[in-house]
Amino acid sequence: MKTILVLLVLCSSAIAQKGKPMPQSEKATLGTGCFWCVEAVFERLPGVKSVVAGYAGGTKPNPTYEEVCTGMTGHAEVAQVTFDPSVISYEKILEVYWKAHDPTTLNRQGADVGTQYRSVIFFDGEEQKAKAERSKTEAQAHFDVPIITDIKPLTEFYPAEDYHQDYFKNNPNAPYCTFVIKPKLKKLNLEE
Repeated sequence: MKTILVLLVLCSSAIAQKGKPMPQSEKATLGTGCFWCVEAVFERLPGVKSVVAGYAGGTKPNPTYEEVCTGMTGHAEVAQVTFDPSVISYEKILEVYWKAHDPTTLNRQGADVGTQYRSVIFFDGEEQKAKAERSKTEAQAHFDVPIITDIKPLTEFYPAEDYHQDYFKNNPNAPYCTFVIKPKLKKLNLEE
C-alpha cells in the first residue's frame, strides 16, 4: 500500500511540473544530533544514493571536527543526503527525519549536548523550504511539546573528515554505535 501511495505522490508531482523532467537527484541536508546517526539511518532508505557527514550553518569556512565541537563555529553536525526523487520523495525523507530523533530538545540529542547537535533542516530553495515547514507542522501532532527544529537556507556544506564518513559501517561495534545507533536503527526497522 505504501508503494502505491509513493507512486501516486510521484505521479502527481510530475504532472504538477507540467512536463518538466524530474531531476535525477536532489539533496537534503539534515541535522539530528550526531552525524553518525543521520548517516546510518538515511543510507538504508531505498532511493538514497549517498550520505555525507559534514557541517553546515556556521560562520567558519572549512571547519574541523575539533573546531565544531567547541560550539564556537556556529556549525551543526549534519548529513547531506543525495536521493533519487523518482524513488523516494523529499517528503518521505522528512517523515523519516522526524522519527529519527527528538526534535523537541534544544541543542541536545541524548548525551550529545551543544549547538552542534541541534535539530535543523537546511533547505535548498523555496520549494524545499515550503515542504519542510509543512512537514514540521504535520509532525507536531506526534509530539506533546513544541518542535524546536530550525529550518534555514543552506549556504554552505563542508564534508567532515574521512574518518567520520561511513562511521557505523566501518565501526559497528564501537560503543557509540552499539548503544546509540543500533537501537535507533532497530526502532526505525532499519536493521540490516
